[in-house]
Amino acid sequence: MSKLSKKLLSVGVLGIAIILAGCSGGDAVFPEKVDGVVTDTGAGPRQTIFGSGGILGGDDDKSLQDGGGGGGLGVNAYLWRASLDTLAFMPLSSADPFGGVIITDWYTPPDSPGERFKLTVYILDRRLRADGIRVSAFKQNQDTSNQWIPVELTPKITTDIENAILTRARELRVAREGQ
Repeated sequence: MSKLSKKLLSVGVLGIAIILAGCSGGDAVFPEKVDGVVTDTGAGPRQTIFGSGGILGGDDDKSLQDGGGGGGLGVNAYLWRASLDTLAFMPLSSADPFGGVIITDWYTPPDSPGERFKLTVYILDRRLRADGIRVSAFKQNQDTSNQWIPVELTPKITTDIENAILTRARELRVAREGQ
């Protein structure tokens, strides 16, 4: 092993040791079990070097009360779920809950085999707001030589899709609050 390799290995091991040391919770608290079922951990809120929410953000954030980012999502949970529900009929190409981007694959309606659509949904906020979502829609028509030709869509189409997602997000929120 060369000197440079040994130094890099030493720095890597030191870095891992520092990270692991920062993760230690101090006094260990073990859950109590009654008949094999965990009843109480006896621990209060866990304190870490990254704060109460860890490295990805605080769980005590006000935006979580509005469905924002809970459960590991980087975006509003209601908008995320509503977007997936609204676009469920289209095949998904990509869905990134941390970046808040959903990309569909091309979808051809059964009643119009000569046209296809593709959508990209951007969730822009951790709060449930009308300006927290943006949709980009693409349409192509097939010509006589079986080539796909892009077609310009009116802004009303993307606005209608955004409104459908927002309506579903509100329904999800009302249903959650009613529980």
